[in-house]
Amino acid sequence: MKIESLVVEDWESVKEIYQQGIDSGLATFEQETPNWHNWHEKHLPYARLVAKDGQQVVGWAALTPYSNREVYKGVAEISIYILNGYQGTGIGSILLSNLIIESEKHGIWTLQACIFPQNHASLSLHKKHGFRQVGIREKIAKHVNGWRDVILLERRKKDK
Repeated sequence: MKIESLVVEDWESVKEIYQQGIDSGLATFEQETPNWHNWHEKHLPYARLVAKDGQQVVGWAALTPYSNREVYKGVAEISIYILNGYQGTGIGSILLSNLIIESEKHGIWTLQACIFPQNHASLSLHKKHGFRQVGIREKIAKHVNGWRDVILLERRKKDK
């Protein structure tokens, strides 16, 4: 297993994995994958990672800024997705460990994640890596069949 920087050439595989997360109903409020340009513009330019099994992308992780305000420049929201068939193999843990290291190299002091309560695997993964639950956002947004809650988790850099 290799962890590499996510580049535009990885996009089709990343998009497929993202679509699998959408289709699961457990990963995101999104209903369709964006194009490369929109995804690229939304995510921070660093700490974009892919996990590869040989040449195949089997997982990805990236950061979205929490806010455009200067005071929040060190706060980012995490996205992490694993290819069907590779979930539960430790790839998520490897990706998240590397994402944490990369984020801190770039001045991120708080990582946050908003996870559906039904996504037990993602909740467990984040807690294993030092994220703590800070609240529940009840009925924060509509999903396919109605309003959904998310659990808000955060991880602070050790020296903050």
